[in-house]
Amino acid sequence: MRTKFLITLLAGLPGLSQEKITLESAVAIALKGNPRLEADRVSSIAAGELVNGVRSSLYPTVVASTTAAGAADESRLAAGALNNPIIFNRYAAGASISQLITDFGRTTDLVHSARQRALSQQENVNTSRAQLVLAVHRAYFSVLRSAGVLRVAEETVRARTLALEQISALANSNLRSTLDVSFAEVNLSEAKLAVLTASNERRQSLADLSVVMGFSRPRQLELEDVPSPSDPPPDVESVITAALQKRPEIAALRLEREAAVSLANAEKKLNLPTVTALANMGVAPVHDDRLKSRYAAGAINLSFPVFNGGLFSARQREADLRVQAIDLRLRDIENQIVREATAAVLAAEAAFERINLTSQLLKQAALTAELAQERYELGLSSIVELSQAQLNETAAQMRSLAARYDYLIQRSVVAYQAGSLP
Repeated sequence: MRTKFLITLLAGLPGLSQEKITLESAVAIALKGNPRLEADRVSSIAAGELVNGVRSSLYPTVVASTTAAGAADESRLAAGALNNPIIFNRYAAGASISQLITDFGRTTDLVHSARQRALSQQENVNTSRAQLVLAVHRAYFSVLRSAGVLRVAEETVRARTLALEQISALANSNLRSTLDVSFAEVNLSEAKLAVLTASNERRQSLADLSVVMGFSRPRQLELEDVPSPSDPPPDVESVITAALQKRPEIAALRLEREAAVSLANAEKKLNLPTVTALANMGVAPVHDDRLKSRYAAGAINLSFPVFNGGLFSARQREADLRVQAIDLRLRDIENQIVREATAAVLAAEAAFERINLTSQLLKQAALTAELAQERYELGLSSIVELSQAQLNETAAQMRSLAARYDYLIQRSVVAYQAGSLP
């Protein structure tokens, strides 16, 4: 009764309770709470606001103003201005309206360029999302692998503790030598060291998973296991084809290229004229007798560049060169993705084959350990042979576990390379 009470009390202490999660819930928590991904989303929203800012040039601009002026009798401006030199006493309020009629599509090109850059930023968010999901998969499977290795090490400690007790009893009865006891103690110490190493790896893996999921402190998480896929990885060509079509890095660069092309088209239209409509209207409740109480005027303004020291031609050349640079970057990233996709598939194929090999090795090691145990009990072999067989069996168990989770990690990498990681 007292034992049950202590177990219940310890389970309720902070830091000792474990949260049960699945791979899907771990990914969902990471996508919701990871600060890096959230920062990319905010940057994407900011890029969208830039589109609205550029598009505002297509709409009318209205400026309201009020002016009060006092002047000495018969005052006139003599220098420093090109407006009407006569100054009248007045107080007036009005509005000025300007509307772009046409700049021959330059502003439209700038809007399209800004919109494509915003879409490119969104693809960068998708890239960060895919990288985060892959990081969660890696950390999740690493925790499962280290937890499995820890279980094997703990089982080995229990088995070797029992063996040490049995050999010690036999040695006390002069049926075994003290050398056998020493070997059994060494085997137990090695197993305890393996438990310590595996426990530290599990804690480190849990800390990595907690950070990836967006937690500020390591969490004690209980992970649900994932079944191993029984099918081999897809072939290289299909992964490469999917990667070139779906990878957000390529989509981002293609959108960036479209933005650069639109900007280059806009820069080529700098030498074209701009037509703008202007209007002014208002009232002057306090005014000189020579002025009216209302005023209104409208105009059409045509402006075109004549000479600016080669500024526009330099901007045009810069825009064209940026398009060329993006084309080269696009080719480079396509080559890089093809190389990474090929390497991922080859690694997955090797990991898949390793599962079968380690499974066979485990069966052979288990059979060898069983035979070595029987031979030792019959007095047909030494403790050295038994210890080596047990060591081989433990190593085979750990390799088999590692191979299983390594293949799961490599399948996630292949899915990431193909642009299909959920």
